[in-house]
Amino acid sequence: MAKKEKAPDAEAAGEKPEGDATEAAPKKGFGKILAKLKNKKVLLIGAPVLLLLLGGGGAGAYFFVFKKSDTTKEAKADELPLTPPKVAFSDMQDILVNIQSNDGTPAYLKLGVSLELEDEAQKTALTPLMPRITDQLQAYLRELRLDDLKGSAGVLRLKEELLRRVNVAAAPYKVRDVLLKEMIVQ
Repeated sequence: MAKKEKAPDAEAAGEKPEGDATEAAPKKGFGKILAKLKNKKVLLIGAPVLLLLLGGGGAGAYFFVFKKSDTTKEAKADELPLTPPKVAFSDMQDILVNIQSNDGTPAYLKLGVSLELEDEAQKTALTPLMPRITDQLQAYLRELRLDDLKGSAGVLRLKEELLRRVNVAAAPYKVRDVLLKEMIVQ
């Protein structure tokens, strides 16, 4: 009975009763979308989905519409001549050194190295310097431990250090790279 008494008071204050026809009419179009956006669940799910759609559409438009085609890069690659670069390789004698092991047992390293040079003229000019280069390499290799040669990182460090020492020994000439032909640890 309390509900019946409050209804006439609400009408007197200017409020609409619950059964009013304007409130019961379904919303159409944009009003319906706005009504659903007031729901927190729809807002929490819909906002990220909308951002993803807009971001994906923007990225797609950038890559497919605004980005220049790579045909100019392919054309430049076709224009380059297919002649090999000027390079010469100088093989060194195999180096056999004893290295330090963790437990004191003898360990040996056999290393076959090839030097990558600029051209054939540099190869012939470097030939008289080979004893100095071999000496530099042997002095370094004798100080190595077995742990220094483990894994691909150890081999990479070995190559970098050999290259540095070869370039010091062959001072006026520049060696591009030290190539390992053979590496045996026993």
